[in-house]
Amino acid sequence: MSVTIKLAAPVKAHDEELTELTLRRPTVQEVRAIKAMPYKLDSNEEVSLDAEAAAKYIAVCAAIPPSTVNQLDLSDFNTLSWRIVSFFSSAASKTSTP
Repeated sequence: MSVTIKLAAPVKAHDEELTELTLRRPTVQEVRAIKAMPYKLDSNEEVSLDAEAAAKYIAVCAAIPPSTVNQLDLSDFNTLSWRIVSFFSSAASKTSTP
């Protein structure tokens, strides 16, 4: 499962100017390697963003270097970060079996 997000401001990665990024769902192996969820739950069970972890997931799931994540416009970073979080709160779509 992946989603393409149009960027408000282009960034450069791999010697290309990107106007959109495609995020794919992270794997369990990647979650274990990053060692953090992209969100935190407070005592009231409210969700808040873990910006550092989200940045790592954006780099991995969009296949861009961390330096490109640092170029993102704040609104793009926020949009991408919450999209990453949404991967953790919804099940992957299942393929139908006969």
